[in-house]
Amino acid sequence: MKELYKNTWAELDKGVRIFLLAGDEKALVIDTGMTGLDIRALVSAHTNLPFTLLNTHADRDHVGGNFQFDTFYMHPSEAAYYYNVQNGKGRMMPVFDGDIIDLGGRELEIIHLPGHTPGSITVLDRQNRALIGGDPIQRDGNIFMFGQQRDMGAYIASLRRLMRRDGFDHIYPSHSEEKVGRDVIPLLIEGAEKIVSGAIPAEQKEVFGKVISYYDVGVSRFLCEPVS
Repeated sequence: MKELYKNTWAELDKGVRIFLLAGDEKALVIDTGMTGLDIRALVSAHTNLPFTLLNTHADRDHVGGNFQFDTFYMHPSEAAYYYNVQNGKGRMMPVFDGDIIDLGGRELEIIHLPGHTPGSITVLDRQNRALIGGDPIQRDGNIFMFGQQRDMGAYIASLRRLMRRDGFDHIYPSHSEEKVGRDVIPLLIEGAEKIVSGAIPAEQKEVFGKVISYYDVGVSRFLCEPVS
């Protein structure tokens, strides 16, 4: 795993990051990647602290190694998709907006960002003024907004709400660029609003055997439901 900053590491697994955050008393793994990497081996290379798992959402590229855990944290809005579509295993321990996970001298706040999925979350590392993980915020990435889980209106509302918050200067996304500034958020909002208003023409592309509408808004690309 690569060190991002003190007691914070990330492993890139087929384009998605697995994060590890350590406090004074315990550690937290955020997401388990795509391919089922040995999470315990990744963790033990950096800390001997007991650790738990939190998933930012239930898309398959974020839960590929969940079978290695009996329990995990996740927003309960992801439960139906995780268990019924992804055939996920383990017992979900629900987390909600504003909940705190205390690692001992390091408090992590859950921020709910519905839109990409109903239960998408990111983690605010309060002491280090950083957001860790999740798909809604990316620079030079692909933001998936097609399928029954996605909602562009909720996505825009979530990012507007996040813009009003203080407490973070940098974001470490699950995909694409490793570290971005909070200045990326208004650019994503502007791009998403232009898509909704029809100000940006769509390109038709095929992804996973499905025809989708592809929008390049400069800061990132949105993959959306096809225009009828």
